[in-house]
Amino acid sequence: MFNYYSSLSSEVYDLDKHIGRSFGDVEFYTERLAKFEGPILEPGVGNGRILIPLMEKGLKVDGLDISKEMLDRCRRNCIERDLHPNLIQGNMESFALNAIYDAIIIPTGTFLLLHRRDDSLRALSNFHDHLKDGGRLFIDLILQKDRTVGKTEIRTWESGEDIITLESRLTEVDEVHQYSVSHHRYEKWRKGKLIQTELERFPLRWFGIEEFKFILESVGFSEVVLSADYQYGQYPTKTTEIITFEGIAAKKK
Repeated sequence: MFNYYSSLSSEVYDLDKHIGRSFGDVEFYTERLAKFEGPILEPGVGNGRILIPLMEKGLKVDGLDISKEMLDRCRRNCIERDLHPNLIQGNMESFALNAIYDAIIIPTGTFLLLHRRDDSLRALSNFHDHLKDGGRLFIDLILQKDRTVGKTEIRTWESGEDIITLESRLTEVDEVHQYSVSHHRYEKWRKGKLIQTELERFPLRWFGIEEFKFILESVGFSEVVLSADYQYGQYPTKTTEIITFEGIAAKKK
């Protein structure tokens, strides 16, 4: 059976993207959000790698994630630091909260997990509905530069006395609908014995840069600014860059 961000997957996420690790995004979002006094929402909050440093700066941040296991890890990481955010289980395209936010942030390409175009559009409309007039949306995208079917990568992490391996194989590329699918196999080993296995189907969408800017504008976001590799306002020039889109929610009629 294929799961999605279950026990081993969330454990590896916590090891690989631990609290305190930054790809330049922690500093970028801390700076861009510094003057926000109202609440902020992070869909796809994961283990709290971004949420925690923002809260430690005094910002009010809620977290949303579809994975109970990831929310449990986020909650534990927060409690260790005496932080108590509002954490909600739900998906990006259909969550409905009795809250309006000053900003919504989706760092590190998490938005691309919505590999169906209709789900992406529903999520963007949902974000718009949960933002105040003039509120800001921040979304990080990555460009998939290698779409070779069959390509396999293996990574390894140590967790106490255990070793966790991840074998990732790209199994499907749909050039027409702009998404790929990888199959992940997680294995946990202890003293030479396999004690846990987990399979995961991992879809990932891609967008053209100007295509996504146009989509944001069509949903109702204006003054869209692009930032490459967390350099504010720097238009992307190569496929290896992380691209942050920042737009302002237009007034609701």
